[in-house]
Amino acid sequence: MKILIVEDEPKVAGFIKKGLDESGFLAEIAYDGITGKSMALSKKYDVIILDINLPLLNGFQLCKLIRENDQNVPVLMLTALGGIEEKVKGFECGADDYLLKPFEFAELIARINALLKRVKYIIPPEGVLIVTDLQLNRDKKNIVRAGRTIELSATEFSLLEYLMINKDRVISRAELTDKVWGINFDTGTNVVDVYINFLRKKMDSGFPIKLIHTKTGYGYILTETEST
Repeated sequence: MKILIVEDEPKVAGFIKKGLDESGFLAEIAYDGITGKSMALSKKYDVIILDINLPLLNGFQLCKLIRENDQNVPVLMLTALGGIEEKVKGFECGADDYLLKPFEFAELIARINALLKRVKYIIPPEGVLIVTDLQLNRDKKNIVRAGRTIELSATEFSLLEYLMINKDRVISRAELTDKVWGINFDTGTNVVDVYINFLRKKMDSGFPIKLIHTKTGYGYILTETEST
């Protein structure tokens, strides 16, 4: 597995690379955002690790550029900025996970492995999932609703896929974090709620039939039969 580390502090970048190499990964380093952009867009990586405070191009900007060119590569933001605003902004830019410095290396490895195995639940054999006018093509990684193509990040795609597989069933936040992200997030980040809102804006807003519904106290359900 090939990992790109975009980190401007040489000691930190070297520490991460050494640990990843010893864990069986092939790690490469970019020490600024522009170099990181060039490497991320010209090479194929299995995971990209981004700091936020980068010279020339910050991690938020770089993450957006990566997402514009590749909806599937997992992006993990590794930063000392731990405020809820930074976390939400990171997810809005397309990050799949967010880990604070200082960190335990074992947790970093666990999160990388979780990203690599994100879609670990059992998927039905059909290549296309359909709920009313919404179609999800697992092979082409595209979403179409009422003839309109909808662009989703890799995490948004996995979340919607799990909701569609479990159509008409209420799914708790704990189950979603386990099955979609593969790890237990700090509930204070409201990551599930943030991504549900992303999905609603992209594939429910403007359509007469709302598919994603909240069951207060229980979780979320994707169904075409709920009242709006």
